[in-house]
Amino acid sequence: MSKTNAWHLRDIILLTLIAIFFGVIYWVIGPLYNLLTVALTPVGLGPAANDILIGVWVMAGPLAGYVFRKVGAATLGEFLGAVVEMFFGGQWGASTMISGVIQGLGSELGFALTGYKRYDWTSLGLSVVTTTIVTFGWDLFRNGYAAYHIGLLVALFVIRLASTFIFAGVLTRAITNLLDRTHLLNRRSA
Repeated sequence: MSKTNAWHLRDIILLTLIAIFFGVIYWVIGPLYNLLTVALTPVGLGPAANDILIGVWVMAGPLAGYVFRKVGAATLGEFLGAVVEMFFGGQWGASTMISGVIQGLGSELGFALTGYKRYDWTSLGLSVVTTTIVTFGWDLFRNGYAAYHIGLLVALFVIRLASTFIFAGVLTRAITNLLDRTHLLNRRSA
C-alpha cells in the first residue's frame, strides 16, 4: 500500500486531542517552571529550570510525528499544543506560538532525516537530538544563553538532552505503544 500524506477525519480528531492534552500540560507546568527557577537561582542554576522541563514542553511534536507518520505532523502537533497553552492564558502569551513552531521544526527535522520512512528508535532518537539542538540554538538568542560561560552551556545542553530523551523519546514511545494496543491508530502503511 502506498504511503499518503492525506489527513483523514480520524487523524484530525486525534491531533486535536493531542494538542489540547499537551496544551493543558504546558500551561500547568508554567508555574512549576517559575518555582524551579526561583529554587535554582540562589545557586546560580536558574536557567536550568528551562532545560529540566523542556522535554515536557516538546512532547507534542515527536508524538504527533511518530503517531501520524506524515510530513509536517510534528510541527503541526507542537504548534497546536502551543496555541492551546496560549489560549489557556500561558505566561508567555503569543510568543508561545513562535516557540511551538521552533520546537516542532526541531522535532520534524529528526523524522525528515530518515526521509519519513523509519518510525522506530532511530527516527525518534534523531528527533530527540534535532529538537535538543534546534531549541538550544533558539535559546542562545531568545533567552540570552550566548552570554553564559562555556561550562554552564555544556551543563544546560546535557540537561536539555536528557530531559528531551526521557520525555520526548522514552515517554513518547511508551504512549505510542499504548495507543497501538488500543487499535486507535490505523496504520495505513507498513
